Amino acid sequence: MSQDANTYGIVYTPPQAPPELSVQTVRDLKARLTLHGIRYVRITWVDFSNTVRFRVLPVSYFRKLLDTSRPGVCLAKVTLGIVGILLAEGFLGTGEDLYVIDVSTFRVCAYAPGHASVMGCFQEKLPSPTAGPTIDFCPRTLVKRIADEAYAKAGLSFLVGFESEFIILSETSPKPIAVNNADWSCAAKLFSGSKETVILEEIADTLQAGGIELQMYHAEAAPGQFEVVTGPLPPLEAADALVFTRQTIYNVTNKHGYRATFAPRLHKDNCGSAAHMHLSVHSSRPSPASRADASRAPTLSPTERSFLQSLLTHLPAVCALTLPTRASYARMVDGIWAGGTYAAWGTDNREAPVRLCGPPGHHHFELKCVDGTSTPHIAIAGVIAAGVRGVLDGALLATGDCKIPVALMDEAQRREVGQENPGRLPRILEDAREFLAGDEVLREGLGADFVEKYLAVNKVLDQFLKEDTEDAAIVRLVEYY
Repeated sequence: MSQDANTYGIVYTPPQAPPELSVQTVRDLKARLTLHGIRYVRITWVDFSNTVRFRVLPVSYFRKLLDTSRPGVCLAKVTLGIVGILLAEGFLGTGEDLYVIDVSTFRVCAYAPGHASVMGCFQEKLPSPTAGPTIDFCPRTLVKRIADEAYAKAGLSFLVGFESEFIILSETSPKPIAVNNADWSCAAKLFSGSKETVILEEIADTLQAGGIELQMYHAEAAPGQFEVVTGPLPPLEAADALVFTRQTIYNVTNKHGYRATFAPRLHKDNCGSAAHMHLSVHSSRPSPASRADASRAPTLSPTERSFLQSLLTHLPAVCALTLPTRASYARMVDGIWAGGTYAAWGTDNREAPVRLCGPPGHHHFELKCVDGTSTPHIAIAGVIAAGVRGVLDGALLATGDCKIPVALMDEAQRREVGQENPGRLPRILEDAREFLAGDEVLREGLGADFVEKYLAVNKVLDQFLKEDTEDAAIVRLVEYY
């Protein structure tokens, strides 16, 4: 048997240096505006409730803005902390921030001819002479800082890709109605000439026109459910790409008179929709010497084992960031391939929240406890912050490879993989908030101010989504996500 027989798939490696940007300067951006015939630019941001917002600027005004010393738009300080008309505690109704454009984020919105989008970072409009302009709880600033610190302190870099599951609805009210009821990867779900087939192909074309690496799309198991898989990128770029991917899915579907929803679970008798995060850990430093935990995961490096152990330890708190709505916990149950309710890992085990994927030497982790109601930058920041602490501390992997779901193990099987007292993930939103509030590692990694503000917004979001009946709550969730 050749050595290559145990290798499969495409191997991705992170850039060894900061990537060459497709748009490096204001001059380059102006040239691309002309090249693509852009008439309007959407200055886009995502808040703590995963609401995508933008301001539309005529390209003539946008070009003038680019010539200023800090190109950006002024936004009220409540921008990240308001849901509907509800203002979260800790956010003031006075004052403004400057949302400063990041020219490297330019993407053509092929779903809206003549439009492009850019993202940026929130900064103090009038920087203090000592503190500077940075606003630490800005989601894009947060994930960039955490990724940069991981490299500086531990020599770590990451690649992150996503599987975006969504359901196409022909109606949303008085109850959601899916476009079809065919099965997982079933040809009957994508018949040629059907509206859903036209929509999926246009989504695929539009993503690629916007510079997103599309790996595949296919039918998923629930009624009207599909999945779009996009390639891995460094953390900040991956989060930006996911925002653009979701906007593409929403807008293309809407153009055809239908509605796409990333709501976590619509059907009690079928699976829900997730945003599975695929994350690989790469170290620029020599691996530590052989350790006592090698037998727990012999194909993982010591660095990967430390990252995995710390991630599992803090996963209950991370869930507050990756599963931020009450509906998120209706999806995360045992027995439906959603990742289950135990803080465990397993090779190609879809009933574990952390699934080990890929061939030895080129592994990555799939986090199944992530859904489309989470803010991409915040979700990635939380996962990395949780895992990096273990690498810095040299954490030893305490649990082994769960070949079967923990929920189905007997006492002897649990003992064999170190799951005698298995940790459980939060089963309700309140528990997730409590875990995050009390997790000192995440408070340190993410910043205490961010944690407090995020929890305040999450409580307001929960209030905003509440309805008197379960059916009404589902309709509201679909309309919002």
